[in-house]
Amino acid sequence: MSSVILYALFTEKALMQMEKNNTIVFVVDLKANKKQIKEEVERLFGVKVAKVNTLIDMKGRKKAYVKLAPEYSALELATRLGIL
Repeated sequence: MSSVILYALFTEKALMQMEKNNTIVFVVDLKANKKQIKEEVERLFGVKVAKVNTLIDMKGRKKAYVKLAPEYSALELATRLGIL
């Protein structure tokens, strides 16, 4: 996808986040910060980001939980990305 965003994550937990919290989960570069992730998601997908939370999982990947603004749908974005 880009140098910051590596790929979208499609797991059962990620799908629940999309449905309940309007949040899409990406695996991102370990060096990427929240501001870079927000700017990249907005630029690549033409959506407005409300909030970004990050964590490093047990496998050593950095995950970004990107909550979209209420006027955008995470499920619609996932469909555009070919996840759903």
